[in-house]
Amino acid sequence: MPVIARKALKPRTKPAEVRQDDILRAATALFIAKGVGATTVDEIASRADVAKGTLYLYFTSKEDVVIALRERFVTGFRARIRDAIEACPPDDWTARLKSFVSAGIEAYLVDYQLHDVVFHDHRPDQRRMKSDNPLLGDLSTLLVAGTKAGAWSVDDADLAAIVLFQGLHGAVDDAIERGLREGDDLAQNLSALFLKMLRRP
Repeated sequence: MPVIARKALKPRTKPAEVRQDDILRAATALFIAKGVGATTVDEIASRADVAKGTLYLYFTSKEDVVIALRERFVTGFRARIRDAIEACPPDDWTARLKSFVSAGIEAYLVDYQLHDVVFHDHRPDQRRMKSDNPLLGDLSTLLVAGTKAGAWSVDDADLAAIVLFQGLHGAVDDAIERGLREGDDLAQNLSALFLKMLRRP
């Protein structure tokens, strides 16, 4: 009797974190291609190769998917900056600030399409989102530490963090609009400008 080759069967189940990642990757592709508003939950489920009911086990709504993608973006952004800063000597505050700027620019340029659709296309509460931005706290902490070390003098670190971060964000948006995808020169110019703004004692 001839032996009939059996097709390799796809596993019926995947680990929860893998399934969740599949859904988020599917949503990312669709949001970038179509926008958040035009994408349906059915389309996300289909692209992720899951039943709609399965998707709802991980996310209660499309808004919940958007929130998860925002959190993923911010987590990756902060990790990239933290790693860049920690690679600098602990007492080299100029290098640490420059690393914040260059890593921040790189993070935006690498993932700007996702950033735009989940932070702008969906039009969340912009004022609340800005006040909740943990990157402002990270930058403020860096400015306070540099002030204590005598590297610069900042009277209001929270206000300075807002000005510097929004300046970085605006400069990257302008670079993207002009078709620039390499951030080295921009990082160098912005770092020099920011260091001039942080008056030394």
